[in-house]
Amino acid sequence: MAVTSPPPPDARLRVEPLSIRIVLRVVLTIVLVVLCIYLIWLLRKPLSWIFIAGFLAVALSGPVNLLQRRMRRGFAIALVYLGLILIPVLFAAILIPPIVEQVNNLIDNTPSYVADLQDFVEKNDTLRNLERDYNITAELQKQAATLPARAGSAAGILSDIGLGLVNSVFAGVTIIVLSLFMVGSGRTWLNWLAERQGHERGEWLKRLFDRIANAVGNYVAGALGQALIAGVLSYIVLLILGVPYAGSLAIVIFLLDLVPLVGATLGAVLVGVITVFHDFPTITIIWVIWSIVYQQVENTIIQPRIQARAVQVHPFVVLTSVLFGSTLFGILGALLAIPIAAAIQISIIEYNSFRRPDGIGAVQAPPPDPEPDSGAAPA
Repeated sequence: MAVTSPPPPDARLRVEPLSIRIVLRVVLTIVLVVLCIYLIWLLRKPLSWIFIAGFLAVALSGPVNLLQRRMRRGFAIALVYLGLILIPVLFAAILIPPIVEQVNNLIDNTPSYVADLQDFVEKNDTLRNLERDYNITAELQKQAATLPARAGSAAGILSDIGLGLVNSVFAGVTIIVLSLFMVGSGRTWLNWLAERQGHERGEWLKRLFDRIANAVGNYVAGALGQALIAGVLSYIVLLILGVPYAGSLAIVIFLLDLVPLVGATLGAVLVGVITVFHDFPTITIIWVIWSIVYQQVENTIIQPRIQARAVQVHPFVVLTSVLFGSTLFGILGALLAIPIAAAIQISIIEYNSFRRPDGIGAVQAPPPDPEPDSGAAPA
């Protein structure tokens, strides 16, 4: 009778000790991730400039390519960026003089406004009792008399504003220079990156870059077209109503209409407040009615038609992206939220298309063996 050896212990019960190499690898990986996150946090400002420059380069690539058909690419880039620099200067030249004039008028006329308020209070019994108890108008007159002197003490605040303006100009120049380099040679870098991924994956990456560039360019063109319509129509209405500085107010509406969701409403409210000081309540009521009607037309007719060929993003994604972008980066985040959401959506769709069995880059199964001819004699 053969003697059987006892079964070996279960291998699953034996626990291999962790090697020092594995522990060191995990620790080094965690340390590198933390260092990368900390480095990104330290460089968040220049990284945000590079991101804005990339978006600007993609948005301006359309006009550059359009002008390139009639001239050399260098001249096309120079003309586009010259226009980009001159447009803010033109807006400032139109907006700043009326603002300075109205501020000076407000300072000069404040005592007369207080006097008018005092006359109105004297004609109303309730307000007259409040005036007798709290002496409101006398205090207002006292403060109005010191307002011109306080205007001179605002030099410190203006110096801080000037320093912030200088920093903003420096950031703007840096972003423009970065985007200029990206427009000039950015596509070459992307093509170089795609060609290093193989033929099939490279073609997929080039198509992805083209679709994202087209979506961003179309969104920018659509937003500018929509804001231009709002500004021109508002200028015509303000001109008919006789509101002063109609051109400056139309530019304000144009700029605010670029902000998704809430920009048009903010512009209408701002202009409505200004009409209160011009001819209340007739002009204000007409402006409010016009603003409500136009925003309904813009939301149902103008915006869908303009953006129909731009970006196909679900309204829920639009609202969520704008909320996230405005919370993280303010107005700039709200402006960039929709094209970023469109780029993410296009990337997901293209990736799913690439990974499908019948998509580009998938491994095709070999064709089946041909069936034997029914008329042939069996082997």
